[in-house]
Amino acid sequence: MSTATIARPMTNSLTAGKLPRGSSWFVLVGSWLIFGGLFAILHASGATKDFNIIGTIFFGTVFFDVVIYVISLLVEGGRRATDRLVTSLVATAFIIALLPLVSLLWTVVANGLGRMIQPSFFQDSMRNVIDAGGGALHAVVGTLEITGMATLISVPIGLLAAIYLAEYGRGHLARGITFFVDVMMGIPSIVAGLFAYALFALIFNDPGVRSGFMGSIALSVLMIPVVVRSCEEILRLVPNELREASFALGVPKWLTVLKVVLPTSLAGITTGIMLSIARVIGETAPLLLVCGFTASMNYNLFSDRMMTLPVFVYTQYANQGANPQPFLDRAWAAALTLIIIVMLLNLAGRIITKVFAPKYGR
Repeated sequence: MSTATIARPMTNSLTAGKLPRGSSWFVLVGSWLIFGGLFAILHASGATKDFNIIGTIFFGTVFFDVVIYVISLLVEGGRRATDRLVTSLVATAFIIALLPLVSLLWTVVANGLGRMIQPSFFQDSMRNVIDAGGGALHAVVGTLEITGMATLISVPIGLLAAIYLAEYGRGHLARGITFFVDVMMGIPSIVAGLFAYALFALIFNDPGVRSGFMGSIALSVLMIPVVVRSCEEILRLVPNELREASFALGVPKWLTVLKVVLPTSLAGITTGIMLSIARVIGETAPLLLVCGFTASMNYNLFSDRMMTLPVFVYTQYANQGANPQPFLDRAWAAALTLIIIVMLLNLAGRIITKVFAPKYGR
């Protein structure tokens, strides 16, 4: 007599009663789409002036917390549902913290993209333009030249000071430098502009002197402490074993710093430099004071006034004509251009960090 084998359905106790992987993301995106549709209907009906992206994200995220808890409670049980609720609340707190940034980006893109994508915006200056038309070419060139010169001034000084503090600095001199670097990191930007103005006014004996190089000096005063502090911390993270191994081979200290310490920390140093550039590229007060503003192209850093993007935004908004809309459009487009430049700088810093990060073999 043969025994018949009865096939029984197999159940996996590890996956039974568990939501599919990625279900939280689907619920979150679905919640955003639901409230996005509601706000789109309100906007189309005229109840709201603009589409409310902040309300969509906020109410959609709160709705997600409720839905994911209810679904998990029905499928996975109370313990797992509580875990998902706490996790979703942490994610909600993070999303709420990002809402001001989302609101800023949404507003700038919505108001500035239409004007920025017009070819004339990056082909023309504001010379002889009193209403519509014109562009920000002179401001973009001025921003790149002034910031580039400030970087050339600040990076060698800041990096050498960081090397001294991390590798050689001891005693009262090192503590004094550290103290003044900390003080300089907190000074208002207008003070840096006043310093550059007073310096060049005394040198040239001309209180009306203005130039792009003065702006570079003012920005370098703000950049140097950021470069010093970030590079110093990165250099201190280099393991002492690398230095000791180099010393054991008879390599002098200066060559150890040059060939061992700096290559090891190159990725972090580059990131710190990029952050310092992003810190000063949007400064308005010192550049308005020492560079002034102009409607014409000026490629010479050492002569006459030079326009920059932050000052361009300020002047377009503050000096509106009889028809204010073209001025506002140019201001929003310039602000969006400045944000894109900062984003590209940070992206370049991350790429350089990834490329030059030390590779550790196993």
